[in-house]
Amino acid sequence: MKNLLSHKIILASNSPRRKELLAGLDVQFEVRVLKGIDESYPATLPTFEIAEYIAQKKASAYRETIAADELVITADTIVVLGDEVLGKPKDAADAHRMLRELSGQTHQVITGVVLTTKERQEHFSVVSNVTFKELTDDEIDYYVETYKPMDKAGAYGIQEWIGYVGVTRLEGSYFNVMGLPVQRIYEALRRFAN
Repeated sequence: MKNLLSHKIILASNSPRRKELLAGLDVQFEVRVLKGIDESYPATLPTFEIAEYIAQKKASAYRETIAADELVITADTIVVLGDEVLGKPKDAADAHRMLRELSGQTHQVITGVVLTTKERQEHFSVVSNVTFKELTDDEIDYYVETYKPMDKAGAYGIQEWIGYVGVTRLEGSYFNVMGLPVQRIYEALRRFAN
């Protein structure tokens, strides 16, 4: 894996989950985060294009700052229930609302990813379907109070307690639900190495 790339890999995220997942590919990388990137999107944008659209906006902000030998990975993850995008909760009450909506339902977790060098760019989205059992109010209260999921889209982390007790079915990539579809990123990095 050491010779996977001639590029120096930059992860454009401070997420501890994304750092852990990318490290699992056994590639060397550094974290570089630019502040103030606009993550808005047009209201008319189809739901399943939002994550990739935001990841591309992030990539555009980095493209001017990277060196010729660098490759930056940008990503954005959203949770979609029906036609509603569940972002990061504003507070504990909002987290409760989101988890109540997800209870007993199947939703989609979509991560958009962009790999960018000075000369080349590749982008894709990965969709995973996640089904929750009917969550009790006590379970939701315990999770929100104990795990403080305010930094997570949809107000939950599948790798935490709520995933252990609440997720009854998963179709697609587990790592995508955590925030980074590393298998697809690995395949993309191999293409950049050729």
